[in-house]
Amino acid sequence: MKTALLIGATGLVGDYLLRQLLSDNRFSTIKVFTRRPTGYQNPEKLEEHLVDFDEPEMWQHHLTGDVLFSTLGTTLRQAGSQSAQYKVDYNYQYRAAEAAAQNGVVTYVLVSSASADPDAFVFYTRMKGELERSIKRLPFQRIRIVQPGMLTGNRREPRLAERIALPLAAMVAYIPGLAPFRPIHGREVAQAMINAALDEKLGVQTDTLEGVFKRASKRQ
Repeated sequence: MKTALLIGATGLVGDYLLRQLLSDNRFSTIKVFTRRPTGYQNPEKLEEHLVDFDEPEMWQHHLTGDVLFSTLGTTLRQAGSQSAQYKVDYNYQYRAAEAAAQNGVVTYVLVSSASADPDAFVFYTRMKGELERSIKRLPFQRIRIVQPGMLTGNRREPRLAERIALPLAAMVAYIPGLAPFRPIHGREVAQAMINAALDEKLGVQTDTLEGVFKRASKRQ
């Protein structure tokens, strides 16, 4: 059985992922690194660390295990500025990944975005692409990057802009070539991340959810 590490456990995908990991007998220990309690109780499996992401040196020695799942993120509105959002979406995630790699964690799984591009004009798209590019340079044995479209599901903090944009995104997804941008439920993204983590092939794989599930079905 494996030890999973998780940052971003209180977000949409992170919450679904934590629930699935706690019920998955392939994982014996779940170490969660979070700014606030998750609200879940499981003394046998759950090891919760309340941390300050601005002071990684205080807790990064706990980043030991088999696989690090990274689902941390915020919105421009919640962060207040592009620099504040970049600190959460890029800096915090990269520093955790870097520490985990140095501690001998062999597998890293990141939920990114279908639009990620380090050379993009749009800030959000460029930020996601820059993170992917930096992560690929770290010495993990396995790096899995999952690129979903717009996320749906029950958020702890509802986002009005997403509720408005979802119907449009659903229609756009029927345009040839835009299927990867279709709305996807956070539960499916979480399951895809677990499937990706259990793929024993070495190296870097960047995929849509469809690609992850297709490979998982071939292994069964």
